[in-house]
Amino acid sequence: MKLLNLTCLIILFVLTIISCQEKKEAQKPNVLFIAVDDLRPELGCFGKPVQSPNIDKLASEGMVFTRSYCNIAVCGASRASILTGLYPTRTKFTSYLTRIEEDAPGIKSLPEHLKNNGYYTASYGKIFHHLDDGLSSWSEDPWRADYIDLHSQEFWRDYHNEENMWTLVDSVPMGLAGPAWEKGNVPDNAYYDGKMAERAVKKIKELAALDKPFFFGVGFLKPHLPFNAPVKYWDLYSAKQIDLAPNPFFPEDAPEEARFNYGELRAYSNIPNDREPLDDETSRWLKHGYYACVSYTDALIGNVLNALEETGLAENTIVILWGDHGFSLGEHTHWCKHTCFHNAMHTPLIIKAPGYRGSTSSALVSYVDIYPTLCELAGIDLPAHLHGESMVGILNNPDITGGLEFTRYPHGETVVTEKYTYTEYYNKNDGSYLSNMLYDLEKDPQENVNVADQGEYKAVVDELRTKLRAHVNKVNQ
Repeated sequence: MKLLNLTCLIILFVLTIISCQEKKEAQKPNVLFIAVDDLRPELGCFGKPVQSPNIDKLASEGMVFTRSYCNIAVCGASRASILTGLYPTRTKFTSYLTRIEEDAPGIKSLPEHLKNNGYYTASYGKIFHHLDDGLSSWSEDPWRADYIDLHSQEFWRDYHNEENMWTLVDSVPMGLAGPAWEKGNVPDNAYYDGKMAERAVKKIKELAALDKPFFFGVGFLKPHLPFNAPVKYWDLYSAKQIDLAPNPFFPEDAPEEARFNYGELRAYSNIPNDREPLDDETSRWLKHGYYACVSYTDALIGNVLNALEETGLAENTIVILWGDHGFSLGEHTHWCKHTCFHNAMHTPLIIKAPGYRGSTSSALVSYVDIYPTLCELAGIDLPAHLHGESMVGILNNPDITGGLEFTRYPHGETVVTEKYTYTEYYNKNDGSYLSNMLYDLEKDPQENVNVADQGEYKAVVDELRTKLRAHVNKVNQ
């Protein structure tokens, strides 16, 4: 009998230890990881005339990083960089086709590292560029509304108005037809993002029942082209009141290597497929459509954040919202991303974390800093491979300034400082130097005049060239 009682006590003790451990794991903060495709800092909380009340509310509760930069201005490569914490190079993370399993084999992604440290991980929408990349990152199969299964993609451009339905027939090559915008006569849940947001809300309610912390990636396609959104979001704006880019011209003395014909946009049926700048009417339609898509996505993000509040999860959940790169809306004759200009590199980044109040930081940060930041906030050891630095110090002290960030695309390498952006272009075949450009952001925040060859900036060019090349040599080793 004594032996039986002792055995029962031991079992009870072990069960108590396990229960305490589970409660300890459950106390770790959850992570809601919100990715938005092609979102530049064109939001109300960044002082822009865009209606984004839900993101603005999140910004008021978290930290807004006003000088955040992607590390390469193309979606697939940028997402691979964010999710691995590694800088892109000339040969790694180079295009939208990037797969981490090919370019960084053996590297544990951010969600995989969290999963290995007790987190339940799930992905809805566009997190990795390819749904079937990085599958070891997830505790369950990832899901996207534009996929039938892991290997069968539907027509993600997702038109719904009758006059555009011809783009969905089998005879039209996928991705090569259709208008660049649509005022959809449909409810919010008709488009892929609306479907995804509805499912994400249900998933949050499921995650609330878990006995462990979670990492939930929720990725929105809009405002990616085509600019398709329900008509009510178009109606938020008057086309006549939308200002076109103040600098629709190529920068003075900029090298030819910096010129860009935005083939992504020119592939659409109502956009001229030549090198001529777009006319004002087309430009206004596009900018109007971009704004409508931002407001549409903002409403869907609001639904997801409301679910977090309603389930009681908000208090212990880190919410991070980011756009995978910047976007040009007619500046320098450019549209879309794919350049080394500020509009393509500058990104929105908002982090709301338990224990931190709403604030704003002008410190320079970049997306390789996201991985170590979330690890530190979650109390998890940082993997040795990371290139970035945690931003927790900035969360603790918003007055920190300064910094130095590196970005690129595709044969240009850029360093960003508080005062300057400096870029060098290289031959794509042998890597030899071709040209450079320097912009004085204090005197010329729109980057309209390249001053790299002006004598008064020689010392600045020499200093930034040294730092840029040291970085390039380091990450290419």
